[in-house]
Amino acid sequence: MTADEQPTGKLTFDECWDLLEGDTLGRLGLVVDGHPEIFPVNYVVHRRSIVFRTSGVTKLWNAKSERPAALEIDGYDPHTEEAWSVVVRGDTEIIEDQADKDAVDSLGLEPWQPGEKAHYIRLSARAMTGRRFKVNSPDVWNTRTADRRRASFE
Repeated sequence: MTADEQPTGKLTFDECWDLLEGDTLGRLGLVVDGHPEIFPVNYVVHRRSIVFRTSGVTKLWNAKSERPAALEIDGYDPHTEEAWSVVVRGDTEIIEDQADKDAVDSLGLEPWQPGEKAHYIRLSARAMTGRRFKVNSPDVWNTRTADRRRASFE
């Protein structure tokens, strides 16, 4: 059976949130000047929403404009040889309440990139999709060393 023939498992809403809570890095998609842009962000899940911090340039402008955004994460489990992907689509807003900021900080939201990241942005999910699928077994001799599937046999 090829990857095209293998069934894709849709993830439930709760499975998507579990995967989001278990990760810390995603790709944030925004429309900037009429075209899509992708930004890596580290995040936490707070009250079933995605929260990240920013210095106040593009991502903050987008949040102030209350424009739609999307966050995507994915992964691979070498033990089950399954890959997964979760996409969250929704609206962004700036978190002003200090109690919410403190709660988010208590979850370990610490920016990876140096510099002040004083603005907290919340992505509230309006739609969420997730899927899990079995990947093709890697060819031990021909698969690139950086391919995550190699962990299945190393």
